[in-house]
Amino acid sequence: MVKEYVQDLSGMGRPVSLGSYLARIGGRAARALGPRCPYRVGDTVTADDPFSGRREGVVVWQDRRSVGVKTPYGVFFFDHRLVRPLD
Repeated sequence: MVKEYVQDLSGMGRPVSLGSYLARIGGRAARALGPRCPYRVGDTVTADDPFSGRREGVVVWQDRRSVGVKTPYGVFFFDHRLVRPLD
């Protein structure tokens, strides 16, 4: 049995306020100019955190500001400013 989905047309044709449009554009600009994580999934890194210590591993998750480093002891999440490439 194949289900067909129909697009909801109730929002089409509604006017958009200038304030909401400018807020959306401003949000996009702020995200584009914000800090970005320079590491990609698969990079080998060393993370040095004062609370959890130094960890070496592979990046398995990355966001704009943080990375998940997989070590033999599990996955640890660090701010990208605390992570350095493995020498």
